Amino acid sequence: MHKLVMASLLLCAAAVIGAQVQAQAPAAPPAAGGTADGMPFDIPYGAPIGLEAAQKLIAAVEAEAAKHRWKMNIAVVDTHGDLVAFARMDGAQIASVAVAQHKARAAASFRRPTKVFEDAIQKSDNKYVLTLDGVIGSRGGIPLIEDGKLIGAIGCSGGTGSQDEVACTAGAATVNK
Repeated sequence: MHKLVMASLLLCAAAVIGAQVQAQAPAAPPAAGGTADGMPFDIPYGAPIGLEAAQKLIAAVEAEAAKHRWKMNIAVVDTHGDLVAFARMDGAQIASVAVAQHKARAAASFRRPTKVFEDAIQKSDNKYVLTLDGVIGSRGGIPLIEDGKLIGAIGCSGGTGSQDEVACTAGAATVNK
């Protein structure tokens, strides 16, 4: 009984000290893409990307991937995250079809690259990100910004996260300037 009382007292003391330390901690810096007094990733919506532009993005990704002998699945979505165009390069793994689409949807829905989620999940204090509906914590989803407005997003999957990101960045560069 004495051990139980002592353990309870120690636990309470640790909780009080921990609360005081946490209360004294400085405020976290603003999230990437935001300001101290503004919304992070507050990108206005524009007219959704059309099929012709989406196909040009895909062609740019295919060219980049071919240079490295990567086999990619490439998805382009509109501002709502709905699929506009998709390509699966010969030999690209089937499992990555859905992953590429998920990356594109998440980048459009949250108006930020999926690398932001990957980084947040890898930090031990940001595990809450895993509870957000539609998040995918893997690089390779990039918003498409034209004239300062979100027109859609591109998602690539089939290689490593960094390969997916490099391939998608080549496609996004045709719009994001």
